[in-house]
This record gives sequence, C-alpha cells and structure tokens, in this order.
Amino acid sequence: MSLNTLILNSGADRRLRAGHVWIYSNEVDNKRSPLKQFAPGEQVLVESSQGKAMGIAYINPNTLICGRMISRDTRYRLDRSLLVHRINIALSLREACFDKPCYRLVFGDSDALPGLVIDRFFDVFVVQISTAGMEAAVDEVVAALNKIFTPQAIVLRCDGKMRTTEGLESYIEVVQGEVPELCPLEENGVPLLAPILTGQKTGWFYDHRDSRAEMQRHVQGKRVLDLFSYVGGWGVQALAAGADEVTCVDASETALEVALENARINNADDRFVGLKGDAFDTCKVLIQEQERFDVIVVDPPAFIARRKDIKNGERAYARINNMAMRLLKKDGILISASCSMHLERASLIDIIRSNARELDRTAQIFHQGHQGADHPVHPAIPETDYLKSFSVRVLPGS
Repeated sequence: MSLNTLILNSGADRRLRAGHVWIYSNEVDNKRSPLKQFAPGEQVLVESSQGKAMGIAYINPNTLICGRMISRDTRYRLDRSLLVHRINIALSLREACFDKPCYRLVFGDSDALPGLVIDRFFDVFVVQISTAGMEAAVDEVVAALNKIFTPQAIVLRCDGKMRTTEGLESYIEVVQGEVPELCPLEENGVPLLAPILTGQKTGWFYDHRDSRAEMQRHVQGKRVLDLFSYVGGWGVQALAAGADEVTCVDASETALEVALENARINNADDRFVGLKGDAFDTCKVLIQEQERFDVIVVDPPAFIARRKDIKNGERAYARINNMAMRLLKKDGILISASCSMHLERASLIDIIRSNARELDRTAQIFHQGHQGADHPVHPAIPETDYLKSFSVRVLPGS
C-alpha cells in the first residue's frame, strides 16, 4: 500500500540531512501537505520542498514534533522485519559491552527506534512506548522480541508523561508470561531486584551504571548517605562494595522496602538504614543532629523538566548540594548527579564550585560520569546526552 506524502518547507530538510530525525510542525508545507490530513501514528513518505525523497517517518499532526524519521531508505517501513533488524543491531552493542543480559536494550532515537525504550532483566523485557507512531506497532514490537529472544515475560509500561502529549492513554500490561513482584537483575556484579510493575519508569535506572561502579572504589569501610535513593541503586551497591553503613533517604516507603530487600539479598541488611521523607527536610534534620558522612550521593529526579524550569531547577540543585556538603566529613566525597537534560554539565560544575566556596571548602572533581553504553548518544540529537555525574572530594578551605 502506497504512503501519503509529507512535504517540507524550503530549507527544512537541512537538519534531516545533517542526521537529525525529528520534524517540527512549522517545518511542514501545510499548503501542499496539510498536517490535518494525516492520522496520528500514520507512516508517510517525507519529501523536501524540491520533491527529493528524504525517507519514511511516522506522524502525529497534533504535536510540536510532528514527525520522526524511521528510515532514510523509502523501501523500509516500521514493521516487524525492521524492528527485528534494529533490535538485533542494538543487541550487538549491548552484548559487546556487558557480560550479563541486564541493560537498556533499546534507547529510542539513539537506536533508530524513536518512541521505543526496552529494558532487559535477564529474560524479562519491559517495553515503554511514548509516541503514537510506535504505539501503532506495539504488536510488532512484541512479535519482534519473540523472534529474537525467548522471553520469560514481556511487560508494557506505557505510562510515561509524553503519552499525554501524544494523545495516548496510559496503561501497564503483562502481555506475555508471569512477572514476579520484584524482578531480578544484576549491575556491576551486584544482584538486585526491581519493581517493574509498580516502580518508577521501567522499575530500574540502568543509566548510572558506570558512575556506580566508580563509587564502589571509594566506599569500603565508609559511612554513606544516599539521597533520593529510590530502591537503592547506589546505596546497595555501596553496601556490596563494603561500606560500613548506608543510609537511604526517599519519600516512598515502598521504595525503601525494596531497598531493604536489595540489602538483604546482599547479606547487608544489618548495615542498612532507611529514612522516609523529603530529602531536603531530612538533610535539615541530619545537619541539626550534626551527623557526618564519608560519602554522599545526590541523584535527584529531574528538577528541570522543561527549559522554562532552568532557573528554579538550578536553585534546587544548589540547595541540595549545599546541604550535602554540610553533611560531609572534612575530606568526604560528594557524588553529584543530574538526569536533567536542560542542566548543562558546566552549570552543575559551577553549582559545585559556588557551594564549596560558600562553605569555605575546596572542591576537587576527580571523576566525571556519563550515561552507560546502553544509553548511546545520537550525535545529531543533544537531548540524548542527558546524564551527568561528578565525584568530588570536598576539603577544608585553604
């Protein structure tokens, strides 16, 4: 069946030719190819204003990013065959980088599958779909996974914020197999459990894997504070690396219960302390009680969801980093992280610098962390390079 044609405005093909895959609604020639004629999720042939074929995209006429390129070759549409091919290519990178099948198998645009995220927990696959175009192919995604793997279970965690923008309903569904309440995984040699049906996003955050491995080198015999701990991704790996005591702070009692279970399966629950509460409020109390820690991890949720949130978000990052520094011993280590794409790396460095000086301390950044290999960066899409962390020794002022 032939595809309808989407025609771009003059010059609007420049970004696509440079490697980008997004089409904005103001880049479409609405006279020759009105957006309203397309159905959400429809696949279209994309042409430049001069009539040159640019490839195949799927469309949502109701969103600012109205199109996402699927293929530069007009022979290949988003179907089971293409999904199998692209997932196999993504798999080859993960298998080259990791010795255990626990990773982000597909990272959207960076793996040439926009709108699709798949996290793998051994033979359990958790699928997130965020766009109408990929939602139209959900059955083909499941079929592709079954062709490549022998899944124990496949879960659709289609409940992200972006679905609302795309006009999609949210749902969570086990489409195949049976899923345990806590799903096993392994990261940096540490056995762990993730609440893939009830937790945040897919239940786990693989992206800080490399920074957590770096952290493990500095925690043996130390007292560690893990702020915004969720289910203990940082804290439990610190326990596994020999920390004397780890205090996990999170607003969710359920998350802390899972963190305790993660400590328990690593025979470290006797060294685990869980504090339920807001991280800012908890830090105030710990400061008043004159508590001190050797290593503090600050890995908050995205304080800057949109560009307009930058100023307020930077203030929040500054406040929590200031509090963390006040809780450090005189030669302690601060691990300051951010998943906010809109917070520039240089801005977080400046937040670390300014807070250290405010407290008459000296900061030494000795390690800079990035997202792991299972979250590859698309060189034409800065938004895919979102994660940052700094390991900082905070010394007395001199």
